[in-house]
Amino acid sequence: MSSVAEVTDSTFQQEVLSSEHPVLVDFWAPWCGPCRMVGPVVEEIAQEFNGKVKVLKLNTDENPSVASEYGIRSIPTLMVFKGGERVDMVVGAVPKTTLAQTLEKYI
Repeated sequence: MSSVAEVTDSTFQQEVLSSEHPVLVDFWAPWCGPCRMVGPVVEEIAQEFNGKVKVLKLNTDENPSVASEYGIRSIPTLMVFKGGERVDMVVGAVPKTTLAQTLEKYI
């Protein structure tokens, strides 16, 4: 059972941009190999930062509006949002330490 909730084009504004906590959004697709590699890392991050950072996944195939709005060219792309603004991003399958260090800056 995944601890990472899905976000969609229709829920992005409420779940991400209006969140009082920093939000990590994993832009991914089911056919993407590197996305499947980074999935467990995102799960661990969600548990580790529970209560401090909201962690969500957005399927770019099913939600093209948000993906194109933020110029997603390659996946996985992990974006950090704070106060309704994109404040950071990491492209590609990265180690958990890289992701954790990126998030620490915004807590």
